[in-house]
Amino acid sequence: MAVTLLPLQLLAQYKLSGYVTDAANNEALAGATVVLAGTTTGTTSGSDGFFEFQNLPTGNYTLRVTFLGYGQAERQVRLSTDTNVNITLQQASLRTGEVVVSATRANEKTGTTFTNVDREEIQARNFGQDLPYLLEQTPSVVVNSDAGAGVGYTGIRIRGSDITRINVTINGIPVNDAESHGTFFVNMPDLGSSVQDIQVQRGVGTSTNGAGAFGASLNIRTLGLNKDAYAEAVNGYGSFNTWRHSVSFGSGLINDKFTFDGRLSKISSDGYVDRASSDLKSYYFAGGYHGKKGMIKFVTFSGKEQTYQAWNGVPEDKLETDRTYNSLTYDNETDNYQQDHYQLHYSKDLASRLNLGGAFFYTRGRGYYEQFKDDERLSKYGIAPVVIGETTISRSDIIRQKWLDNHFYGATYALNYTDEAGKLEATLGGAWNKYDGDHFGEVIWARYAGTSNIRHRYYDNTGVKTDFNIFGKVTYQLNDKLGVFGDLQYRTVDYNIDGVDDNNVDVTTRASFHFVNPKAGVTYSVTDNQTVYASYAVGNREPARSDFTDTPMNNQANREGLTAETLYNLEAGYRLRGNGLSLFGQNLGYTMDANYFYMDYDNQLVLTGQLNDVGAPLRTNIKDSYRTGIELAGAVRLNDAVELRSNLTLSRNKIRNYTETVYVYDEDYNVENTLQNDYSETDISFSPAVVSAHQLEVQPIKGFRTALLYKTVSKQYLDNTASEDRMLKGYQVMDLRLRYTLKPAFMREVEVALLVNNLLNKKYEANGYTFSEQYAGDPTRYDYNYYYPQATRNFLLSVGLKF
Repeated sequence: MAVTLLPLQLLAQYKLSGYVTDAANNEALAGATVVLAGTTTGTTSGSDGFFEFQNLPTGNYTLRVTFLGYGQAERQVRLSTDTNVNITLQQASLRTGEVVVSATRANEKTGTTFTNVDREEIQARNFGQDLPYLLEQTPSVVVNSDAGAGVGYTGIRIRGSDITRINVTINGIPVNDAESHGTFFVNMPDLGSSVQDIQVQRGVGTSTNGAGAFGASLNIRTLGLNKDAYAEAVNGYGSFNTWRHSVSFGSGLINDKFTFDGRLSKISSDGYVDRASSDLKSYYFAGGYHGKKGMIKFVTFSGKEQTYQAWNGVPEDKLETDRTYNSLTYDNETDNYQQDHYQLHYSKDLASRLNLGGAFFYTRGRGYYEQFKDDERLSKYGIAPVVIGETTISRSDIIRQKWLDNHFYGATYALNYTDEAGKLEATLGGAWNKYDGDHFGEVIWARYAGTSNIRHRYYDNTGVKTDFNIFGKVTYQLNDKLGVFGDLQYRTVDYNIDGVDDNNVDVTTRASFHFVNPKAGVTYSVTDNQTVYASYAVGNREPARSDFTDTPMNNQANREGLTAETLYNLEAGYRLRGNGLSLFGQNLGYTMDANYFYMDYDNQLVLTGQLNDVGAPLRTNIKDSYRTGIELAGAVRLNDAVELRSNLTLSRNKIRNYTETVYVYDEDYNVENTLQNDYSETDISFSPAVVSAHQLEVQPIKGFRTALLYKTVSKQYLDNTASEDRMLKGYQVMDLRLRYTLKPAFMREVEVALLVNNLLNKKYEANGYTFSEQYAGDPTRYDYNYYYPQATRNFLLSVGLKF
């Protein structure tokens, strides 16, 4: 591309520079963001307020300048010679609330690896699929869907790390389940319609609240301040009887102080896999008061889902003959869950350079999944045998429900200071939260129930977890070129489990952890549009609930003595933001990011094939494992007509020494002995060595955009043995997206959009699992592989009306 475009550059290249100052006192504003609107080019003002763009071709430009606490300014510039402009910013008459999430986000000064996904990108991809699918084009991301089409239960991996190792926050509030560490986006359907932007951090990042980031962080911010009133309605239909209905509104700024935003959504789908249906309902509401010195905002959102279970996957031997096979046939084999989120945010300017941001939150979750089980032992459910005459019935078909009923609440805060010169930024923050959850099971029907009653409770246990952290972080600009960053967090976790599980095993546990998590980074501005950075961070993470409860019975000492995991993370990279080319008299902006990472794990918990007393798989601490690689990302944009984005990840993901356990069973399926297989430098499961994403979007006529999206993922292994017998094949998938926008006189906008997924009709699987066993006297190893097939060619059509 460079060779092709080079002869087309215009010979005349000019410099655009200037100063950003406070309109009230004419003081320089250091760190103001200056961008050329409609391009990918931007910079920040120096300590004296100076900014500069070099090698710009002749043309018309719009300078857009923003700075926290000040109103945005725009300046039209006709560039035909070297030009200097002075821009003054007025202090904002109201606070917008950015301070609430600033403490958890990375920026150009923190030396970490991140990608910002703005609202425009989110809305372009949002056709009602789960939130992971809106991030599929970001570097190192792989997504999958149980039902095959992106509606219902979905998964996301970043650098091979699954959602239990990804720190997720919404407006700085932790979202990961305190016990499983997972985040279930199915409980927050259509959340993307109420999201302002998402920052995807890779590695330990700057995570401070919630679960430790052991691969990445998703920092989600919901809708910000919209000064103008609006109303929107979106309706969609697609393959597999997929429907989406969403209405939203915003009051705009009332009396220069109050705002209200709301949304109602309903999404349903039959799914690609048989009976893998979803019925999802959600709402979002926010109300805020914005003053000159402070802001208070209430945010609530909720999701209620019912999904037919498809989590068993498809056996390998049925992939060719019946890709949509679902082993479950009971008509109410469903997952039913509701999750309500309540957040109260507050920020206040305490002095000219000092502000405080804080939030209280409460998350309420409750629901169950229902299962039909045939020929179960009644004793397993605490039900006495049924005696009829001389016949004793000890087994029965039953229908059971497994329940979760939990409360999660707490507070976060961040005290932020910026010195007068803009060189020093410091934050003192922390969080406290508590999880209180009940786990219990009920038998709601049995063919032979004896003297038991309906909703007979056969197990009951509770989990109570308290999490506290305090952190301090500092960014200091040593000079116009060099800046340093430091962050130190202290975190404590206390976890208590009481009761018995569904196998009638006593899971009583008392465990506590104390973590110190340091981070440090450095950035150096090579030129105004080129930056190099490096950072080193340490993250610690406690075991998940299943690591405690699945430990063999009568082994409480081992359960409470489980070892936490530690990650040592090195990141080093280069960023380029340019605007120095011209094509056919049009401005050509470009960006490039190159990053090297090394993630060294100590005592990472992985599956090794070991089972506990009742056959549940166990995770075991592996002493040494690592991920290392490079991430490349770039974009080229020709005004608003053509944009090409591309990213590529090449990685090596290894366990240095790994021992696999395979059980050998006798003819009565009792364990006769175990086999130990040793591996060296073996691949970590679900960690593809190559991941790439590419997007070409063209606007041939005003209002009509067409985009091709291409995703490639190399082969992955289902376990940690790197065996071709237990593997996910690599795949390449192309999507086509069409959007046509009209602006009629009687409304703000009408958009008709079409997304064709898997345009080339590829058959592929994006997730799966495996287990193996052998039998006495038989040297053959039997592998049982299960896969989650993704949908072949399918479409989603959407019509949006904006008023």
